[in-house]
Amino acid sequence: MLAIGLMSGTSLDGIDAALIETDGVAEVRAIAFRGEAWSDAARAELAEATRMALTFERPRASPPIVVAGELVTRAHVFAVHKLLADAGVRAEDVGVIGFHGQTIAHRPDRGWTWQIGDGAAMARATGIATVSDFRSADVAAGGHGAPLLPVYHAALAGALDGPIAVLNLGGVANITFIPAQPDHLSHEMSPETLDTTGGLVAFDTGPANGLIDSWVEQEIGARYDAGGALAASGRVDEAVLTAMLDHPFFDAPAPKSLDRNDFTIQPARGLSSADGAATLTAFTAASVAEALKHLPARPKRLLVAGGGRLNPTLLGMIGAWTGLVPEPTDTLGWNGDALEAEGFAYMAVRTLKGLPISFPGTTGVPRAMAGGVVDRP
Repeated sequence: MLAIGLMSGTSLDGIDAALIETDGVAEVRAIAFRGEAWSDAARAELAEATRMALTFERPRASPPIVVAGELVTRAHVFAVHKLLADAGVRAEDVGVIGFHGQTIAHRPDRGWTWQIGDGAAMARATGIATVSDFRSADVAAGGHGAPLLPVYHAALAGALDGPIAVLNLGGVANITFIPAQPDHLSHEMSPETLDTTGGLVAFDTGPANGLIDSWVEQEIGARYDAGGALAASGRVDEAVLTAMLDHPFFDAPAPKSLDRNDFTIQPARGLSSADGAATLTAFTAASVAEALKHLPARPKRLLVAGGGRLNPTLLGMIGAWTGLVPEPTDTLGWNGDALEAEGFAYMAVRTLKGLPISFPGTTGVPRAMAGGVVDRP
């Protein structure tokens, strides 16, 4: 069926909207994609909602968060209509929308995760069945609720010669390990087969662009370090880097997950703008190298998606730290900007079919399980 996926990451860059055709198993065809940047005012509103949410012991209605949720829903509805117009596709021909919403707090250690955005309102406004709240059932079952993209990575990479790793560099980084498959098995592998035959493994590795973006915004007023230029002009402070790597998260076994705010730029304060950017970029790269130690085997290839793939300084540091050549997923014909949005479209189809989206090796749930809440127009 035709499916739309919507994703707004913790970096607060904007909304990604993707249209794909998929059976929710091994068949995937990308059709259209567009990005909608958040305005400065919207970014500030969402950042304030996040700040407030992180002070709560449990999610609860609060006026600023309710208003932010309404903003998220309106903006995503707009993105759907624009995407349909771009693609020349009618809403009635789309089977489902996967609406991730905006994560304002992720606290699996406390038994909850919080994505704002109203799936029922999305279904009413678009006339399309909508799947939202993808993570809560996983967390309620004892999982981390993240990362969820591995099920889509597995579908895309089933024909590649493994083992491979897919590294997603968003606000937080996560990695998916896709094992080599026995010769007698088809290359058209379903995620379930990958999970049961060879150990599909995934987890958050640490900050990706989040700390770098925060540092650059504070120091020079930019949204991000374009091309890694500021980091490239600086020097890595080895003492600060070593102190940042001395964190129990990196020794914890997989699966594991992070909130974007679990790490801060505080250790880099006092460094020059360039040295701080270089040190925080090296921290992301070093944390990827630490993550490889938790994989079942060393991957042959390291495929890189997300905004971080456009930062040559970061990719160079990842290559130096890991001994692998980071390959942007675009070289395979995958749209590295669209991958997360496409993944939620794919997972929405799986939800309609009652198929699992998380697995013991990816989020730590006790068994493969479905997720998401379905609202129909």
